[in-house]
Amino acid sequence: MAAKANNDGGIVETIKTIVYALLIAGVFRTLFFQPFWIPSGSMKDTLLIGDFLFVNKMAYGYSQYSCPFSMCPIEGRLFASEPERGDVVVFRHPTNGTDYIKRLIGLPGDTVQVTNGQIILNGTPVPQVPDGQFIETYAKQGPVGLLPQCANGPVGDGGECVKQRFTETLPNGVSHSILNVRDGQFSDNTDLFTVPEGHYFFMGDNRDNSQDSRVSQLSGGVGMLPAEYLIGRADRIMFSSAGRSLFFFWTWRSDRFFKAVE
Repeated sequence: MAAKANNDGGIVETIKTIVYALLIAGVFRTLFFQPFWIPSGSMKDTLLIGDFLFVNKMAYGYSQYSCPFSMCPIEGRLFASEPERGDVVVFRHPTNGTDYIKRLIGLPGDTVQVTNGQIILNGTPVPQVPDGQFIETYAKQGPVGLLPQCANGPVGDGGECVKQRFTETLPNGVSHSILNVRDGQFSDNTDLFTVPEGHYFFMGDNRDNSQDSRVSQLSGGVGMLPAEYLIGRADRIMFSSAGRSLFFFWTWRSDRFFKAVE
């Protein structure tokens, strides 16, 4: 009987240890990291539909949207550090409540304008260098089944969908890939924006397929984003699936596991 009691006690202790570990992991995830599954192609080819990443919620300190259950101070931020130009950031859309992911282009006080597809930042063009092509299969992507936009369209199912690729370098030295589907889009030429204090200007890397700060919130875009809507910074892709479900293991992109977000 003593042996059986000891065994039962050991099982109970094991279960308690597992439960405690899961609780700690849940708290850690809630406080410090948020999982994010890329649902659209607005950040290609930096981020692809089906990329799974964790958002670093401590990158900029706490905000009302990065802090769970109202556990953080209402006024100000803890351990606050300013977002940097070129960061890939997850934020809450101010009007529809959806989580978005875009690249930070304009800081408070900056002027931003897009002319013929090129960013004019504080009066100076941001360099773009041709970097070949981004080629993907023209087929439905992700759980929603979105079709990619192609510069060489129309393209039949299973055909090669091509976009022009450039390397863009921001004033702080951050270089990243951007894509162009076609010239002359309405978002290729914008008004001159001045970023208000406490706000940020975001753009998608897939420039012709992104509802970002170039588009007003009234028209479904991001507009000038207030700082309190920031959630955190995307640093690394943990996992990636090209299929309709993450359980379709034959569609996993092994070359994107643990890939840094640049």
